[in-house]
Amino acid sequence: MKDLTRYRNIGIFAHVDAGKTTTTERILKLTGKIHKIGEVHEGAATTDFMEQEQERGITIQSAATTCFWKDYQFNIIDTPGHVDFTIEVYRSLKVLDGGIGVFCGSGGVEPQSETNWRYANDSEVARVIYINKLDRTGADYYQVIKQVETILAAKPIVMVLPIGLEDQFRGVVDLLTRKAWIWDDSGDPMNYTIQEVPADMVEQVETYREKLIELAVEQDDELMEKYLEGEELSIEEIKKCVRRGTIKLDFFPTYCGSSFKNKGVQLVLDGVIDYLPNPMEVKPQPEVDLEGHETGTFAIVDPEKPLRALAFKIMDDRFGALTFTRLYSGTLSKGDTILNTATGKSERISRLVEMHANSREEIDSAQAGDIVAIVGMKNVQTGHTLCDPKNPATLEPMVFPDPVISISVKPKKKGGDEKMGMALSKMVQEDPSFYVETDQESGETIIKGMGELHLDIKVDILKRTHGVEVEVGKPQVAYRESITKRIDDTYVHKKQSGGSGQFAKIDYIIEPGEPGSGYQFESKVTGGNVPREFWPAVNKGFEASIVKGVLAGFPCVDLKITLTDGGFHPVDSSAIAFEIAARSGYRQTLPKAGPQLLEPIMQVDVFTPDDYMGDVIGDLNRRRGMIKSQDTGAMGARIKADVPLSEMFGYIGDLRTMTSGRGQFSMSFSHYAPCPANVAEEVIKEAKERQAAAS
Repeated sequence: MKDLTRYRNIGIFAHVDAGKTTTTERILKLTGKIHKIGEVHEGAATTDFMEQEQERGITIQSAATTCFWKDYQFNIIDTPGHVDFTIEVYRSLKVLDGGIGVFCGSGGVEPQSETNWRYANDSEVARVIYINKLDRTGADYYQVIKQVETILAAKPIVMVLPIGLEDQFRGVVDLLTRKAWIWDDSGDPMNYTIQEVPADMVEQVETYREKLIELAVEQDDELMEKYLEGEELSIEEIKKCVRRGTIKLDFFPTYCGSSFKNKGVQLVLDGVIDYLPNPMEVKPQPEVDLEGHETGTFAIVDPEKPLRALAFKIMDDRFGALTFTRLYSGTLSKGDTILNTATGKSERISRLVEMHANSREEIDSAQAGDIVAIVGMKNVQTGHTLCDPKNPATLEPMVFPDPVISISVKPKKKGGDEKMGMALSKMVQEDPSFYVETDQESGETIIKGMGELHLDIKVDILKRTHGVEVEVGKPQVAYRESITKRIDDTYVHKKQSGGSGQFAKIDYIIEPGEPGSGYQFESKVTGGNVPREFWPAVNKGFEASIVKGVLAGFPCVDLKITLTDGGFHPVDSSAIAFEIAARSGYRQTLPKAGPQLLEPIMQVDVFTPDDYMGDVIGDLNRRRGMIKSQDTGAMGARIKADVPLSEMFGYIGDLRTMTSGRGQFSMSFSHYAPCPANVAEEVIKEAKERQAAAS
């Protein structure tokens, strides 16, 4: 049996370009996993193995790898920083016990790091903070610590201080041991010496050490008393307190360094061992019933218990489909039969592998706490629970946001439809935020995703990985329709064509619902004018109709339908007759109910240097944006605004032009709001033209 106290399942997450992947490379080098360090900017990083990642210098897929440090096993997931791929961060956090939040020493807390931090808070993942790139011009360790406190509302507990900054950065002082770690300029992470604290830093080190201890001892009344009575605490006692506070998310041990220059990473690895939880120290995963309600039982991390595992990522590579799986309890061995509770089907485990980015090592078994990949699973999707067939249970599933942007794709080569269809179905399995559907009217294939870059990458993967070149249509916004008036109406469905006829009469109210309420149906029929067994048919007829609004054919949302009365015929009435009456009633009444078009509004978070703030705000106003807040910090301004998605296409290019390449932004869906009349007219006209062309 493996010793679970020596396991650390950790993720590395941050904003684009804070140095996450470079940090992962250094960890792999230090732990002996790779011998030559690959650089992101040269497109040679180990965990960035997709061509698209290597070209763009960003991480798209979360890559999983296993390595060892001081006899501890680290299962590391390097997650993407770009907003379009936050789904990868979210699903990785779901299966991790701890994380390293990487921040740029000069960029500080950037928009996307805020989103990732929020996700990590939601998932209750303990973290250490690593402030990277202290060798860069403009790097300021203390400023970033302040930002962590103000922007993230988090409490950093400072564990090390930098020796020098920018091009003078040489190493760090470990506050607990009062020792200075100084690296030479050879670039070899092992070329360091441990010395006494530089004379000009002694006072600062003592001040910060005192703050560290005062914050730590709040976790233990006995040790606090001992400290207040003037007794010296041992390093082990202080570490015990820091560990307890970190796991409770009371504070976050904070380190610094320069991954690119190989300085400071060892102390972060020690921090992971000392302060981040092992799999047995985190809250056990709740089990749910078939409706998704918690049952009150939990998957306890214990190899002796029945198997409970969550498939958190599906990846297709040259060796076949890989299902990345986190084991919460029990053991899994080659040849075992497991049950997938989502499909109700059993599958046999033929091969288990431990991943190292895109290479793998075959293993015979895995146990609670492990993250492994299963080769060749057939019907598993992200978020499915794999369990012991004799002891079935479902773990809390993952929830994914709906896509906000869609484009049409068709193969350039004739007869390429089948190949494209197969490629897209594989891609949908790998990425739950990527949707594919066929437009019923035009017959076009529509792909939907979280943003322009997301879909851009998908088209690129189609071309390179699957050899399918496609023509791409104009981006389409996922509009919705709703109503503004309450209408009382009646519809009678009557059909007599020899033999038995059809008859159904319904009296109903259609009225606007609360924003975000979706579709609601209620029956207030008394006295049996519409027998109870026909109510579900009326509901079904209306519910089937709302997928198409009357203005431009977009789904209709936020409306309530109340069945108030009606009539039936003892022979000619049937469920189908009432369903048809509801469908026809919808088409009759909706145009009278003040239909309106709703557009998706995005929460946009822009970072810009101060000099360009006026231009950026002016541009957001031109895009019909509502400015929510603007804050200026040492490194620039943060502007938060609500902007319609239709106005945000191509924004990244415009922002870079406006800010000489220094601006950044992140965007996430906020809500739907009514479209201005001129915009609605244009959208409705385009939709009608599309429908006419399709027919």
